Amino acid sequence: MAPRSPFAEVTRIAFALLLLLSGSVSAASFSCSSVTAPDEKAICADRELGEKDVRMATTYEMLRKVVLMGGRGALQDEQATWLQKRQQCGANTICLSHLYDERIDELNDQYQHIVASPNR
Repeated sequence: MAPRSPFAEVTRIAFALLLLLSGSVSAASFSCSSVTAPDEKAICADRELGEKDVRMATTYEMLRKVVLMGGRGALQDEQATWLQKRQQCGANTICLSHLYDERIDELNDQYQHIVASPNR
């Protein structure tokens, strides 16, 4: 068996950690103790949304660590735009749930593209 690259090993560990976190955490990725925005209140009040928030934030952080330096600014801009869209959902849990599902899929697709890149 060929030795694994350090990048492949980190990827494997990161995904295992993501799976563990996404299945056991019911809180949001941010502190719910002093939230005032309607979207944040809805996320803190709804276990499923809280779990999606943690999954999205974890995936975003993993992607941020592996994306090349030149792409980090674009990734951060995309995330800021996404956060504005989340705010526009307000307390509408259906809107928030769909938005999280879309963002998680986008981030996962970007991550898989980077991991599959032969230049890594």
